[in-house]
Amino acid sequence: MVEGTKVLIIDDDESSRHDLETIIGFLGEEVVSIHSNAWHSAASNLIQDPSQVAIAIIGRCESTPFERLIQEIFEWEAGISFIILPPQDISGIKDSELIARTILLATDNLNYQSLVDAFRKARLFKERYNRLRDVDGIVDSNVFHGLVGKSQAIQHVRRMMSQVSDTEVSVLIMGESGTGKEVVARSLHLNSARADKPFIPINCGAIPSELLESELFGHEKGAFTGAISSREGRFELADGGTLFLDEIGDMTLNMQVKLLRVLQEKSFERVGGVKTVKTNVRIIAATHKDLEKMILEENFRQDLYYRINVFPIDMPPLRDRAEDIPLLLDELIRIMEAEKRGSIRFNSSAISSLCRHDWLGNVRELANLVERMSILHPHAIIGINELPMRFRHAANIRSDESLVKKHIGDNKGPDGLSEKEASVFENREAQSLLPLRGLDLKEYLANLERSLIEQALGHSEGVVARAADRLGIRRTTLVEKMRKYQMIKKHDESKIAVTALSEEIENPESENLRLN
Repeated sequence: MVEGTKVLIIDDDESSRHDLETIIGFLGEEVVSIHSNAWHSAASNLIQDPSQVAIAIIGRCESTPFERLIQEIFEWEAGISFIILPPQDISGIKDSELIARTILLATDNLNYQSLVDAFRKARLFKERYNRLRDVDGIVDSNVFHGLVGKSQAIQHVRRMMSQVSDTEVSVLIMGESGTGKEVVARSLHLNSARADKPFIPINCGAIPSELLESELFGHEKGAFTGAISSREGRFELADGGTLFLDEIGDMTLNMQVKLLRVLQEKSFERVGGVKTVKTNVRIIAATHKDLEKMILEENFRQDLYYRINVFPIDMPPLRDRAEDIPLLLDELIRIMEAEKRGSIRFNSSAISSLCRHDWLGNVRELANLVERMSILHPHAIIGINELPMRFRHAANIRSDESLVKKHIGDNKGPDGLSEKEASVFENREAQSLLPLRGLDLKEYLANLERSLIEQALGHSEGVVARAADRLGIRRTTLVEKMRKYQMIKKHDESKIAVTALSEEIENPESENLRLN
């Protein structure tokens, strides 16, 4: 284990807790063993610094709900990993960060090798976490931050990343555009010994071939027309860190030869220069193309392929992990809210429809949709009818509708559903609107109210009386809300308020009050 670290055991069964203490103690680890009841105060009394704890072993916990317990431990020390023993399981955990760092062990398989392997993984994570904690005070609390999902496919990617992140070997990330290849590359860098050094990305397909050499290796003054000064290349900028070669399959054969030489000799010369520059970078490459097929077509060098493809990672397309879409939506909305770019929610019918989409653009296409919906329907709840036509896959809710019809009459409204059916669907869908990480209800409702007022004023050409009628409130009430949300210019505030009040009393039908 990391020097000075401890193993935290939480188990309500005294006999089981004693057995675990004996086993872990035999392995030479320092153990802190407590009951789940009031675990926090007990742990605080026994452990001066939570960062000393690298792993928590969770057994039977009858005094505290398991999901709440593991979340509380995570909040207490975000650099901790977990070993989960029966009868607990992680099926009820929704947080992808927690899922990513849990190890499930059976009590009848609690042998020396399984524990040593678990401790080794926890030690590696703790070392990376502490290293990041010391880098400008920034901590990436998730070793695979940004890689959202709990599908088997994405968990396999996480396992592959955990095996290679702290090594020096070259990694080739393959997958369709928009699957998150750069997210993986950045996570590998952040959880390597090079985390405190630069991560330098370059898109080999976005730069003209005649300029790519200068971008990679730099150039000297006067090396070519327009080179008015010397310039460092990406290899020099990434010295000691990681160079991410995105879309390496778009690199010309001529550049592939030059890149291969640099990777083999770990040195290069700037364009127009004669001085040899040593380089110390880790190469992570990515492509959406089939490089093996390109080799057969003589469009990619086989020797370069074997040089960069020491450890391949295949990114699954979004259509193969549809169960991750609700989690991805939640994460995309959370990021959008954190950046003050608006907010939005999707009801269950819309989410079900999105889970049936092919997603040729993968996660990038999903992010694009969320942005578009937040602009078209700010702070609104998006149903299937609000989605663009190509995202509407209604077949998945037919069976739900038929089930409702068995219990409710067939008196249909204009949308094909009776009022009772519509009410049932609205109530059922409303239950799934709360994001996994929760929300600030007061702020959300305020944003929604402001948005509706802005829409009403826009539709009413700024006439306050008309907007108030559309919203079903008094004009004075609307003016108060406009003042609350700072929607009235300072010099117009008193004039509008007085006019609204006088018109309310003297001429309820007046439409002359207009927002300046």
